[in-house]
Order: sequence, then C-alpha cells, then structure tokens
Amino acid sequence: MDFKTVTTQTHQTEPSPDSLLKGQLLWMLLLRVILYTLLLGISVFLQSNQLEIILPPYYWLLFFICSVYLSAIGSAIFLLTGNKDIHRFGFIQNQLDIFFVTLLVYYTGTSYSTFSPLYFFPIIAGGLIFPRRGGLIAAATATLQYALALALEQMRIYPVFLNRYEFIKEQNLFTSINHFAVLGLTLFLAAILSAIFSRRLLKTEAALSDTVRSLDSLSRLYKQIFDDIATGIITIDDNNRITSANNAIGRITGYLPTNLPEQLFSQIFPTLDLHNKGSRLTANLVRQDGVEIRVGYSCARLQFPLDPASHEPESHQCQNCKILTIQDISEVERLEQQMRQAEKLAAIGRISAGIAHDFRNPLTAISGSAQVLANEFSQHDSPEQRTNRALINIILRESNRLTLTIADFLKFARPESAVREWFSLKKCLDEVIQVSKADPLWPASCTLQIEINPRYSLWADQNQIFTVLSQLLHNALPFCPQGAEIVRIEAKELNLVDNQGEIILRVGDNGTGIEEENREKIFEPFFTKRVDGTGLGLAIVKQIVIAHHGAIEVGRSELGGALFTVHLPLP
Repeated sequence: MDFKTVTTQTHQTEPSPDSLLKGQLLWMLLLRVILYTLLLGISVFLQSNQLEIILPPYYWLLFFICSVYLSAIGSAIFLLTGNKDIHRFGFIQNQLDIFFVTLLVYYTGTSYSTFSPLYFFPIIAGGLIFPRRGGLIAAATATLQYALALALEQMRIYPVFLNRYEFIKEQNLFTSINHFAVLGLTLFLAAILSAIFSRRLLKTEAALSDTVRSLDSLSRLYKQIFDDIATGIITIDDNNRITSANNAIGRITGYLPTNLPEQLFSQIFPTLDLHNKGSRLTANLVRQDGVEIRVGYSCARLQFPLDPASHEPESHQCQNCKILTIQDISEVERLEQQMRQAEKLAAIGRISAGIAHDFRNPLTAISGSAQVLANEFSQHDSPEQRTNRALINIILRESNRLTLTIADFLKFARPESAVREWFSLKKCLDEVIQVSKADPLWPASCTLQIEINPRYSLWADQNQIFTVLSQLLHNALPFCPQGAEIVRIEAKELNLVDNQGEIILRVGDNGTGIEEENREKIFEPFFTKRVDGTGLGLAIVKQIVIAHHGAIEVGRSELGGALFTVHLPLP
C-alpha cells in the first residue's frame, strides 16, 4: 500500500437547481407515458374479461393515449432545446397532467370512474418539484376540475356512450357532494404530506451536500497532514520493503523520501525492531550522514476494512503491511500535550459528526411523526387516547432532550466565530429569562435577584453571550434546594488602565456549591455532577468567554452555593 498514491476525490461541480429541475421534469414526462400506458392497457385487458370497468370506445382511448404520447414527446423536445423558464414550464406540465386525469375521469363515468386516484400523481409530482406550494396548487386545480366534472354529470352532460350504463343516470346530488368532499379532502391531505416530505428531502439533500464537501475537505486535510506532519511515517509491505515515506522521514533520517520506496527496511534501519511490541519504543538510529540520533518509534499492523461478503480484508495484496512512526525524542515530550488535546477534539468531532448524521434526521422524523399523532389523539378524550397522549408526550420530551444534547456536542465541536456588536446586557438577560421561564421544566418557585444597570452595554456576540447566560442559569438550578431556588445575577463595570474597561458578571446560587478539588475540572469537556448532564455546558461557556478575550472563575456565593464570575473586556 503506497500512501503517496492516495489522492482526494475530485470535487465534482454540483448541478444547478435549474438542471436538477429539468431532470425531474423529464422523469415526470416519462412517468406520464408509462403510467397511462400501463393503466389503460390493464383496464382494457380486464374489460375484455367482462369485469365492471367503465371504458370509452377504443378509438377514444387511442386518441387519448396518442395525445399523452405527443404531449410528452413535444414537451421533452421543447424542454431540451434552448433556454426556457423551467419553473413556468413545470407548472404548465403539472396542470396538463391534471387536465389529462380529469379528461380520463370524465370519460369513464366521473363519480363511477376507477381512475380518480390518478389525481395523486400530479399532486405528488407538484409537491416534490415545487416544494413550497406546488402540491397545494395542484390539489386546488384537481379539486376544481373534479367538481366541474361532477357538475356536468349532475346536469346529465356526459359522453353519449355512457348512456348504456343505467346506474350512472341514478346519480343524485348528495352522492356527488360526498364524492367531491372525500376526494377533495384526500387530495389536499396528499398535497400537505407531499409538501412536508419534499421540504424534508430538500433539507436532507442540503445536509448530504455539506457532508460530501466536508469529507472532501477532510480527505485533502489528511493528505496534507501525511505530507507535512512532524512525525516520520513509513509504510512497509509483506516483503519488509518500504512502500512510502513522508517528508518528515527525510528531516529525521536524512534519506530522501523518494529514494526509500522499494528499499529493504532492515538494511536502511537495522536498529529498529518491527517485531517488538509496544506503543513507545526507543532506539539509536544512524542518519544517512553518519550522525547517530535517538528516536522514539512505534510499529503497527495496517488493519484494512473487511469485505462484507467474505469477511476478509478488502486488500488481497498486503495481508501483513505495517506502518512505522518515528520521532525525535526531543520532540515527543513537547508534542504529547498537543496530541492529547488534538485527539480529544478529533474524538469530539467524530462523535458530533456521527450524532448529527445518524441521530438528527431520525429524531426529526420521530418528533414530527409524534407531533402528528399527538394532534390526532388530542381530538378524542377516551381513556385509551389519554394513555396514547401521555406516551406521545414522553416521545416528544425525550426527542427534544436528545436534540439539545446533540446541539451541545456540535456547539462545542464546531464553535461559531464571534460577530461582535454593541448590545444591552440587561435586555439580553431579560430574553434569556423569558425563554427559560417558557420551558415547562422551569421551577415556579425559583427567585431571581437581578442587579444589572440597564445602561451597561457589551461589545460582543449577542447570541454567544445569550448562550453563556443561559448555560450559567440552567447550571445553577439543579443544585438549588427544590422549592426554594435562589439565583442572583449581578454585573458591574470597571475602568482599567489605558482607558480599557470590562464588565464583571456574577451568577451565584443557594445550592450545594462546588468542591475545591473539582473547581478546575468543571470546565473540562464531559465532566459533570448532574445525572442528566452532558458535561459540555460549562466547557462551552469557557470556550465562548476565551474567544471574547475574557476569563471565568468559580468560587463560593454569598447565598451559600456556587459563584461564577465572568470578565468580559470592553474596547
């Protein structure tokens, strides 16, 4: 395996929205032809077996199917030649599909027609192609046209060949109204569902595009890291020959990385033992210039992914490949701390990406479906429905909790850059309190003691300071005595040297406080004393405060609990 041959995938130019819409319209035209061909063919076949299916004369069917074919072919040619207003063209085609359905329904007995479900085709297509209002417009048009067909039926205005069906003449007004109401409501329901699914599809496609771009960037990043990392990396094949070496190997050993491939490893580096197990090995290494240096190295077997079919490594050419990393001992101690932090952040990034990809979309679907069920169950008040509502509320509550947890992970793993502006600290806190009290879990017994001058203003990112205040407030409540919660929030402004000022914000509570030995740990990721906590709230707070060139401290409040002091500099 040659790491030098690993290249990133070429980022393909994403198709424009118009080209995507054009492709969708061409598929719609093809589906129009296939749908009517199959349905009419099957209906003619069943009619030949003396089943009760109302069909017009064959010459009319031939004329109808020819019209469908010609309209599809002509529309496709028109669409593919020259620049067109794609949206207007798509709207016209959608309306044409509705007209074809209405024509078929009218000539097959209107209220007795077996083809009225065909209205769903243009409605669903309209909702998918034009996510905002396409399905609703199609549903409205279909409903109006169907109502017109029913009106003509009531006035005994229908094709002559239908007179041989005696049951059609017995159709009354109330039956027609019933047909209209049922089909109309069903069509609008289909339009609404189509709009919901199409909007979710757009969001999924956007998220997928972002993921592809992120993976492309990560691939380039990993290749760049391999070339530029300070640690020397060598890969070795089954025959103990070097297959690749990065630039750091040249700086450490003096050998040109381009000259090392195909060389026998034991001849170039005889003092490095590949069979010695351990994560940190040391040895003396003779550089190409004859200078002996002390290096730390580790060797590991390359683990290739398994083939799902055979459960064997996908690479059949290198079953015992090894990868060797080499460092100067002097560099190891300096890099250890950085590597630990980098590994932690990389792990958080992988967890966040995995959570966002695997949990966010299913959670949205679960929450949305549960909300629909909750609305349905709320219309009834039987004991069974009350039980169902309680279960649905549990689903919604837990889904919201998981969504907030995912948001905390993403907020810490990918912090947003600060967009600074002047804003009122008191108004920002008022918004935090208003949002917090709207939460059903907010304790009504909580007493807030606010001591902030309304004139105090901050030069900071208002959304991020909102997050700081919200996290500190919600972090204090779980440790306060239940039924007697007290949280004091105060701020004062100090003038320092060189006209430099700062706002000192203090948030204290009457809870149990924070032990002395834990005061340095509480700002570390995943450290928490709460059963339902993620351990990221205070880490996010510190991250935001540091990004604003401030500082945060923890101590003992006059109320008896914890006291967080935030220093935010002013320009």
